[in-house]
Amino acid sequence: MTKIEFNTLVLRQATSLRSYALHFTHDADDANDLVQDTMLKAITYYNKFKEGTNLKGWLYTIMKNTFINNYRRFVKMSTFVTKSDEISSPNLVFSSTKNQGEAKFVMDDIKRALDRLPSDYYVPFTMYFEGHKYHEIADHLTIPIGTVKTRIHVARKLLKKNLKAYDNGIAKPIYAEN
Repeated sequence: MTKIEFNTLVLRQATSLRSYALHFTHDADDANDLVQDTMLKAITYYNKFKEGTNLKGWLYTIMKNTFINNYRRFVKMSTFVTKSDEISSPNLVFSSTKNQGEAKFVMDDIKRALDRLPSDYYVPFTMYFEGHKYHEIADHLTIPIGTVKTRIHVARKLLKKNLKAYDNGIAKPIYAEN
């Protein structure tokens, strides 16, 4: 059989190859690509085909192997290449590069910032942070409840100023004013 005769036989199988490709890909464009790859391989390696054997079976085998190899290649590439949508810039803050060592530095900085607070602000703030209510703090320190609220507010402002290095630019929620 000449190469031209073989090419003609292969081209006659295009319709059945396309329906078989749809079985694998479930997408018309991908199926057409798979058919094209299969026919290209068949025509390129026509000397491997033994005349008198089942041409359709041989083409189906080429198609199945091509699909499997392409799938494996895709899976392999997907595991190595990180897509830009997977890790966006705001999400890099939460990436796996952080560890307990960094957390220790952060906690040390928070402790230093708390230690810098004057005791008038430190005591009410830590009590509030531990879960005490304003009236409980006021009773414990024997000061008015308004003073407790003011001291906690000032302590927060001082801590925010002392820990400004940790302000990562994430937008804070905006609440409607009443």
